[in-house]
Amino acid sequence: MNFFEKIGNELSRVLFWVAGAAIFFMMVLTCADVVLRLLRRPIPGTYELVCFMGAVAVSFAMAHTSVQKGHVQVSLIVRMFPLRIQGIIGSITTIFGLILFVFITWQSFLYGMDLHSTGEVSLTLQLPFYPFVYGISFSAAVVCLILLADLFKNFMKVRGK
Repeated sequence: MNFFEKIGNELSRVLFWVAGAAIFFMMVLTCADVVLRLLRRPIPGTYELVCFMGAVAVSFAMAHTSVQKGHVQVSLIVRMFPLRIQGIIGSITTIFGLILFVFITWQSFLYGMDLHSTGEVSLTLQLPFYPFVYGISFSAAVVCLILLADLFKNFMKVRGK
């Protein structure tokens, strides 16, 4: 296992647990809010917190999905090709994915900086938006590490090793 793969796998595991905790928190918060609404004591900002935790859950699970190859891919025909052609096709698609996630990382980071400098906060709880946007940027950077490891593996297929 190469350096990028080790670091990417470990970071994706940590992010996966954080995503799971966010989903658990969303569930507990929603249930508590429903019960407390029956008692005329709703939890203020539930909608905001669930939205923030949804962003954490989705973005932090991306890396684990990439490690597990859980995304949609059409490999039925590609598997019929020789290993070298599979490596070339895999390299091309991985490069496109890497370009996409580098762009997501970069733009999310810039957007987080913009939100931080303007001081934008949520309406009810006055929570700042920028930490969640930085989290999206970080998780996309972890996906980039995983894609770099995949690219290395595909290059090894092309070289016949």
